[in-house]
Amino acid sequence: MPMTLDGRAFRPFDADNHYYETIDAFTRHLDRRFRRRGVQVVRADDRPMILIGEKVNRFIPNPTFDPVLRPGALDPYFRGAIPEGVDPDSLRVVEPIHPEYRDRDARVTRLDAQGLALALLFPTLGCGVEQALRHDVDATMATLHAFNRWLEDDWGYHHRERLCAAPMLSLADPAAAVTELDRCLALGARVVCVRPAPVPGADGRPRDLGHPSHDPFWARLAEAGVPVAFHLSDSGYTLLSGAWGGPADYDPFHLDPLTKLVVSDRAIHDALGAMVIRGVFDRHPSLKVMSIENGSAWVPQLVKRLRKLANQQPRHFRHDPGDALREHVWVAPYFEEDVAGLVSWIGVERVLFGSDWPHGEGLPEPTDYVRELKGFDDTAIRRIMRDNLAECLGLPTGEDA
Repeated sequence: MPMTLDGRAFRPFDADNHYYETIDAFTRHLDRRFRRRGVQVVRADDRPMILIGEKVNRFIPNPTFDPVLRPGALDPYFRGAIPEGVDPDSLRVVEPIHPEYRDRDARVTRLDAQGLALALLFPTLGCGVEQALRHDVDATMATLHAFNRWLEDDWGYHHRERLCAAPMLSLADPAAAVTELDRCLALGARVVCVRPAPVPGADGRPRDLGHPSHDPFWARLAEAGVPVAFHLSDSGYTLLSGAWGGPADYDPFHLDPLTKLVVSDRAIHDALGAMVIRGVFDRHPSLKVMSIENGSAWVPQLVKRLRKLANQQPRHFRHDPGDALREHVWVAPYFEEDVAGLVSWIGVERVLFGSDWPHGEGLPEPTDYVRELKGFDDTAIRRIMRDNLAECLGLPTGEDA
């Protein structure tokens, strides 16, 4: 049933939903020349495993997603509110996969039951693939192209105007990136997903996201009015943990405290910092960026650091870097974070509601998010829960369910 706000029916827009990929998501359309260099599904001890670039990949321990964590199962863990004496591992309650995790019409039916008008859809396994292929640019581009074709088959980019699935794009080959972007835009993509991470280069030298070779890509998005979402991914930052003697391989389910401390929030902080410093928003003043599932604790730290740099080296900054973030970047905070604090830095107009449903670290019911907005008036709640995302996507605002 729809929520009510100010006595009227109201259905939110969720900026962070997920699907669980089918086992052939990366292989169904993969060019056979990259069969071994891309993603492979193999069986070991009678269970499927993922090889990427012919190496075992542990980003997702069970690529069948059956069983899978119950939505919201890890809520107490991520709030840091595990009751005394409760083993954190006991929170990992699993259940058989549900049809709406893989079937788009079943998902729309679920949206109706949840009282949602629209949801952006992002990958699960897909968030860990590009890092594993960073040494093979051609395989990276071929694999993500194959994945996007699977996405078009199974979900579409704007199914019934209720589900907006984001194609996965890499800038590793700038020319190929523009070609794939143009193809996805022509098929109606409403949002695209790029990994917040250093961009691998064919010469072995990475580039930052603000490198001039990426300008044609940003220009296409700006012209189309389509936002780019930087969704939490394996951004390669466990290499920093390795420098401190910790694990260098990313295993999201077994991150030790030191790795969490070293890695947390760094990728989105650095990705957006690079774009501001390199003048991407100066060259592309209509470019829109969404930060999804990266939290918001990095925002004040980044603004403070950029402002200090602008004071020290003003020739590198044409505008106040804080203004650049407020004008161009929408942020979906974690539900357990201080939303009012985030508003003080970027304004209520740039805060997005995202539930991370149906992931175990998300909310059991997406609209439970409104409980975190105590102290906000109805106008601000409507903005956060619906209108801000509508504006970012270029859709009408202020409409009731």
